[in-house]
Amino acid sequence: MHEKFLKPYNPQETEEKIYKIWEDSGYFNPDNLPERHQKPYSMVLPPPNVTGILHLGHADMLAIEDTAIRFQRMQGKKTLWLPGTDHAAIATQTKVEKLLAKEGIKKHDLGREKFLDKVNEFAMDSQKTIISQTKRMGSSLDWSRLAFTLDEQRNLAVKTAFQRMYEDGLIYRKNKVINWDPKGQTVISDDEIVYEERKTTLYTFKYSKDFPIAISTTRPETKVGDTAVAVNPNDKRYKEFVGKTFEIEDFCGVKLSIKIISDREVDPEFGTGALGVTPAHSKVDEKMALDNNLPSKEIISEYACMKNVGENLNGKKVKEAREIVIGWLKENNLMMEEKEIEHNVSTAERTSAVIEPLPKLQWFIDVNKKFKLPHSKIEGIKTSEEVCLKDLMKKVVETKEVKILPDRFNKTYFNWIDKLQDWCISRQIWYGHQIPVWYKNKDKSDEEVHVGIEAPQENSWEQDPDTLDTWFSSGLWTFSTLGWPNKTNDLELYHPTDLLETAHDILFFWVARMILMSTYLIGEIPFKTVYIHGLVRDDKNRKFSKSLGNAIDPLDIIEKYGTDALRMSLLVAVAPGQDVKFSEDKVKAYKKFSNKLWNITRFILDNTQALGEIDFDSEELRKIRSSNLQIEELEKIISDITSDMENYRFYLASEKIYHYTWHEFADKIIEESKSKLSDPNLSDGQRKETQLILLYILQNILKILHPFMPFITEEIWSELPIKNKKLLMIENWPNSN
Repeated sequence: MHEKFLKPYNPQETEEKIYKIWEDSGYFNPDNLPERHQKPYSMVLPPPNVTGILHLGHADMLAIEDTAIRFQRMQGKKTLWLPGTDHAAIATQTKVEKLLAKEGIKKHDLGREKFLDKVNEFAMDSQKTIISQTKRMGSSLDWSRLAFTLDEQRNLAVKTAFQRMYEDGLIYRKNKVINWDPKGQTVISDDEIVYEERKTTLYTFKYSKDFPIAISTTRPETKVGDTAVAVNPNDKRYKEFVGKTFEIEDFCGVKLSIKIISDREVDPEFGTGALGVTPAHSKVDEKMALDNNLPSKEIISEYACMKNVGENLNGKKVKEAREIVIGWLKENNLMMEEKEIEHNVSTAERTSAVIEPLPKLQWFIDVNKKFKLPHSKIEGIKTSEEVCLKDLMKKVVETKEVKILPDRFNKTYFNWIDKLQDWCISRQIWYGHQIPVWYKNKDKSDEEVHVGIEAPQENSWEQDPDTLDTWFSSGLWTFSTLGWPNKTNDLELYHPTDLLETAHDILFFWVARMILMSTYLIGEIPFKTVYIHGLVRDDKNRKFSKSLGNAIDPLDIIEKYGTDALRMSLLVAVAPGQDVKFSEDKVKAYKKFSNKLWNITRFILDNTQALGEIDFDSEELRKIRSSNLQIEELEKIISDITSDMENYRFYLASEKIYHYTWHEFADKIIEESKSKLSDPNLSDGQRKETQLILLYILQNILKILHPFMPFITEEIWSELPIKNKKLLMIENWPNSN
């Protein structure tokens, strides 16, 4: 009788102990795997931000990725799952600023250097917490290769990438209209904008009584910066006015010179079909201004206040200025209509502030400039061929050199690339990779610029105060974590990586930019397959959030039911790209499954003690395997499950294993064996064969279940009487033939 199995399975007594055994074995590190592990298989962990703690989305990600890597390890691959964390510049700086504000301290009180010390201290403390929580999920990551997007090695990679792109003319500095966050006081990228549908008023009016065209806008305060009115070239209503310029002596205290231009971007059905062009405060209008050689006048400041306008508007917040302009239009009988509409308002993801498009001198990556790759391993791209970054990003997905699962996201990916504009990479914050550019005689006519990995030796050079967009450094993640720009064994062996598993909401933020960086900088894809997981929602299909009061800490679930039960609840019947409807009842059901497996083991061990240590490679077992229908059926199921695992159909494999273990093995095979083993007329040979079959099936169930439920399977495995037994995590995946 095995005393351990007399009481129900208790994950709290098992999981920490088992994880320590795995770590101490060194097998998370591929360098320590047995000799049979030759062919490399690699993944990078999408680095969690050092701003928070593990949530259910992370738990889902870790369950999928650990399942994938454990399967490949048991398949005999030299598996590397590389961990790391992301400095998440804006989010982390904002978090620390809020913490300091509670103590009455502002970042400028400390100065840049001391403030960054505070942020780094917070980031490293947070990283320790994240690592601890990640281990609780059973994640078999190679902690010896832990990376951080802001550490020394990644800093070298970032500077090298910047320098190369600058020298190839792909990085440039220019005064352009960007997305400005007046609350966060920084530029943000197009992808960091959150569009909120709000009710707003569409105002229709004329600049003056003599002006021939009425315009419609939701932001009348910006019209004091207009230099043109654009109409569609096919709009017959305004054809006679195109090309003419009208002088307006007074528009709410401002003198305007308005030229009528035509542009195909103008929707003749919206409002009056005429658009007031404000070149300094709209990307669309900026392009129209460049195409038509229009002047540009900046009338909104970085703090969302009016400037360079009349006395009645100067210094006013934009909302206040709006009311003043509306009042002036009404007083002068120029307002023609006010209509309530639903309107998408651009807001900043981190601060929720309304975005102000402003012209600023910033650093950009040119996604359309043609160049030649010095070397290429990319299918269909030759070194003699001129390409742009958008070409590279499209080509590798079109040829399926990078496969996206599910493939419905291909269309989304291509649509995004088609609309992609130059990427603004500079940020006006202190925390992050400071731009590796130095100036001498900054802002003077004889300004000199130095771009490089090291600062100039002379003291007269001043480094650019801005930092790089976080996604610039995380875009290098698959190869910077393997030692690039140095030529390392890791880079040679493990790149391109085999799998990237991530959420659909960062397909553009991160996945596309990793493809951009990898294809350009090292001439190869960053990963072969992208597995997209959905969102984890509550049982009412709502997102988890503090405001809804439905937030769940996965560690609380682990304490109640164990990690294995949580993992199974997130994996079974959840296809790639499909949202997970989280239910505690579902977790509870897989806790029962853990106990079922535990009880199965107790029965088998109690009824096979007389056999002693088993050699499953013996001639006796081979004969039984070749003629037994139950084993034949098992091996068919294993073959089916192996195919599912190889094709990342974990949702199907896990369900099949669960069904076979409970309904085939427990309900049928074991029940039949009970009557057999209790039969006094059963011969010794038949008894032994029945016992061996039970043990053989159990050991195979543990193997195929291990990637999904690693803790309980490893714990049971340690008690099985098997000859030449190794840790289950490095045992051979069962051969299906």
